[in-house]
Amino acid sequence: CSSLAIGTTTGYKLFSLSSVEQLDQVHESNEIPDVYIVERLFSSSLVVVVSHAKPQQMNVYHFKKGTEICNYSYSSNILSIRLNRQRLVVCLEESIYIHNIKDMKLLKTILDTPPNTTGLCALSINHANSYLAYPGSATSGEIALYDGNTLKTACTIPAHDGPLAALAFNSTGSKLASASEKGTVIRVFSIPGGQKLYEFRRGMKRYVNISSLVFSMDSQFLCASSNTETVHVFKLEHLTDSRPEEPPTWSGYMGKMFQAATNYLPAQVSGMMNQDRAFATVRLNISGQRNICALSTIQKLPRLLVTTSDGHLYIYNLDPQDGGECVLIKKHSLLGSGKMEENKENDLRPPLPQSYAATVARQSTVPSTSTMPGYSEDGGALRGEVIPEHEFATGPVCLDDENEFPPVSI
Repeated sequence: CSSLAIGTTTGYKLFSLSSVEQLDQVHESNEIPDVYIVERLFSSSLVVVVSHAKPQQMNVYHFKKGTEICNYSYSSNILSIRLNRQRLVVCLEESIYIHNIKDMKLLKTILDTPPNTTGLCALSINHANSYLAYPGSATSGEIALYDGNTLKTACTIPAHDGPLAALAFNSTGSKLASASEKGTVIRVFSIPGGQKLYEFRRGMKRYVNISSLVFSMDSQFLCASSNTETVHVFKLEHLTDSRPEEPPTWSGYMGKMFQAATNYLPAQVSGMMNQDRAFATVRLNISGQRNICALSTIQKLPRLLVTTSDGHLYIYNLDPQDGGECVLIKKHSLLGSGKMEENKENDLRPPLPQSYAATVARQSTVPSTSTMPGYSEDGGALRGEVIPEHEFATGPVCLDDENEFPPVSI
């Protein structure tokens, strides 16, 4: 949660979120128009881009050097991409491809997954626990959990009655949050066991489309945003896996008066109070737009960030002790020149996926390498630039240096 990547009609932009008052643009590319997927590997120079012009092709770039590392083509439109330091995952409507990010070699193809028209999937950012979660059913809220390191199915979690709408791992890959299309209940499960740890209710009166779920880095808070004007922050009480190196700014507990009161209530009533009450909320001045949220520490204080599809970033202060209504402290325009561009939400949405029949009709079920300069089919270095090993672990896909990576707690 220290940088932001956006796709636009003209290309893509990368921003650094190190300051509240100033939004630093790290990079802008106008070489590929109509970018609808842009994923950056943490704060490194590696970015993965997919464009409406070629929705079946993934391009991997080293943006600081201005070079293309490789590109892959797939049998149908790419709906989402997830990556950590170990794995790169490409999600199509009815299949998932897992690559070794160090040499881009294809390690595993998960075929015949249930129809996943939105490309919903989550990958743990902790490469030591490279768990992948995706819908295990198109009609119920079943989560398929896959171990991206051992390339084996870990378990199946019966999370919700209805189809899934959102999935998110915490920073260590030990917890997984989920929400269904109804959007009324958010559940948190232990990983890899799949036991239910927490249940939060974000509302009973109306169904909503939850577009974003995210944990704070210390896993004490969970934020959920939707197509409504309200963003909810829930608190995961009674943590047993807190670590001394976690940022203390996120610590703090509900008021002792409220906790004491729940001790005198019947268990069912007490439980419902904990479920129904969000620890903190944000009231957006817009409704109905797609957005993503993040919990981050900027300038040593906890912040809640919301980016909307009309090209704005909202930064709120979050009180980790008392919660309540978060205060808006800054609004940034991501489109430049301060001029409101025409609202083209489709530019930020995945393309309409091909039908099942069209997908099956395609003969190729594995990605074909259209151009991979410097690489052979098995992912080994073939020709061209040889990238020093120290720049990216032990593989040929390189970044500038080890300092590009933030420290990882395992």
